[in-house]
Amino acid sequence: MADFVLSTTNKTSVRTLTAPVVDAETFNGIIENVLTNNPWGCTPWEGAGESHDGVEKASEAYTARIVYEDEFGGVIGNASARAPTLAGFDAAKTELLGNTALESAVGGHAVADPDRESYACRLRCHDANGEVYFVAFSRTSVRISSYEDDAISDAIETWADGVAALA
Repeated sequence: MADFVLSTTNKTSVRTLTAPVVDAETFNGIIENVLTNNPWGCTPWEGAGESHDGVEKASEAYTARIVYEDEFGGVIGNASARAPTLAGFDAAKTELLGNTALESAVGGHAVADPDRESYACRLRCHDANGEVYFVAFSRTSVRISSYEDDAISDAIETWADGVAALA
């Protein structure tokens, strides 16, 4: 029988942030900065007959959390809304906070719970060496995956060191 022979070594690296990203606008600003300024020197590429930018969003999600408090500030209920964009997140959060019928049904006053919000974005990147890899951002970490060349993680780490929210 033939043996399996290792053909590639894909790596994953994670940076756990010392503090969560403060809010959705800051998080989105980091992502937009990468997409606009391409700090890792990614290059456009062709795949499966389609043209791709050097860096592009593969997925994105924002989750708003709302708690309903009684007259003493005790939590008596909660709601959440997940949206695929920052604009959807903002609209859903505003709707939940202003929905008096929902407040009445739950029996409390709606209050944003920003500490429990979550944000996630996964970027597909094409390195000048031909590798396609991913950088996944969450509120608490940055994960680089499916790369082989350590120069990729070195470049992203150097960039992240200069972004205060990613300390």
